[in-house]
Amino acid sequence: MATIVILGAGLGGMPMAFELRETLSKDHRIVVVSDKDYFHFVPSNPWVAIGWREPEAIKIPLQSPLSGKGVELVVGAAQKVDPGANCIELHNGDSISYDHLIIATGPRLAFEEIPGLGPDGYTQSICHIDHAIKANQKWREFVDDPGPIVVGAVQGASCFGPAYEFAFIMDRDLRKRRIRDKVPMTFVTSEPYIGHLGLGGVGDSKGMLESQLRQRHIDWVCNAKVESVGENLMTVMEVDGDGENKQRRELPFKYAMMLPAFTGIDALRDVEGLVNPRGFVVIDKHQRNPTYPNVWGIGVAVAIAPRENTPVPTGVPKTGYMIESMATAVAKNIQATLAGADPKAEATWNAVCLADMGDTGIAFVAIPQLPPRNVNWMREGKWVHVAKVAFEKYFLLKIRKGSTEPLFERYILKAFGIERLKAPS
Repeated sequence: MATIVILGAGLGGMPMAFELRETLSKDHRIVVVSDKDYFHFVPSNPWVAIGWREPEAIKIPLQSPLSGKGVELVVGAAQKVDPGANCIELHNGDSISYDHLIIATGPRLAFEEIPGLGPDGYTQSICHIDHAIKANQKWREFVDDPGPIVVGAVQGASCFGPAYEFAFIMDRDLRKRRIRDKVPMTFVTSEPYIGHLGLGGVGDSKGMLESQLRQRHIDWVCNAKVESVGENLMTVMEVDGDGENKQRRELPFKYAMMLPAFTGIDALRDVEGLVNPRGFVVIDKHQRNPTYPNVWGIGVAVAIAPRENTPVPTGVPKTGYMIESMATAVAKNIQATLAGADPKAEATWNAVCLADMGDTGIAFVAIPQLPPRNVNWMREGKWVHVAKVAFEKYFLLKIRKGSTEPLFERYILKAFGIERLKAPS
């Protein structure tokens, strides 16, 4: 009997647990380690921040769905992963040994890299439900006394879609309140151009997103390095195409939401051979760490090198479909390894995304994720807003039921008229 430990219980960890339980025999023990006793649907955080969702509507206690599938739950924060000893040390002093470890922690949010950034500083965040709750408290205060807004993603960020989403959702909410005319908005991003998304653009993402920003009277600053954030002022250095300083801008605000750069979690940092200098798990094409072959990585925790160097550093996003396919590949590869065979399964590293814009939305499909691509597709319409609302319900139901159904394929790709995605050759 083998013990397989999954570190993390988010968009990657929970589907991973269900995939493993369905794939492996009952003889094998599966343990999920989470610093929280609940799952929350991260893509809905912008709605929580603006007050369109109650936090409890997107949270699910972990114990019931996991125990119902015969998966053990350990609630505790990891202090150190020791792959040489095949164990995880927890902050409470306990340790958990494993035969195989799957790292699905998501990221650490590196707010400290910019003075004044983050919920403990002067900007809001939608990366975690606790942050979204605080962002909503600040939003309720803001709409009673409106003023300028700054929104976007800082240097080193790798997740740009939610920044665009939140800008458009705020615009929609302000229009509904009839106070949009009192709120100048500026979108600040490390991307070299609007719609780059860390992916080199997808379809006509540049033209489409620029058009949407213009229609909503949202100004923008690209190639932006946020130098510091004060109580009501953000200092931003705009650079040119060669990365040389071009113009320092001081942007006043009464409300600001900036997505931070990510790193790997502290428990993984500085483990030689396991992670890169930013703390992300190094993996091969089978999601396996080359130095420690019984350690696997999925989701935002893994290292993916950007295709191109940009004037201001940008990372590569890991979207839901990609994470779902990583979990399936790891389950098959661990099954093969336990049977004495070599791992062969590979994840389909394709990007599929639904971005809500309040009453409309933008959807894109990039196959493979980084160009050149076989499919390079982007569309806008009210149907995207409806699709994202529906998908939220489907995914939460999947977690509650412990389902391994590939929701991204069934409900999103077919809506796009695209059948099963194949791994790029």
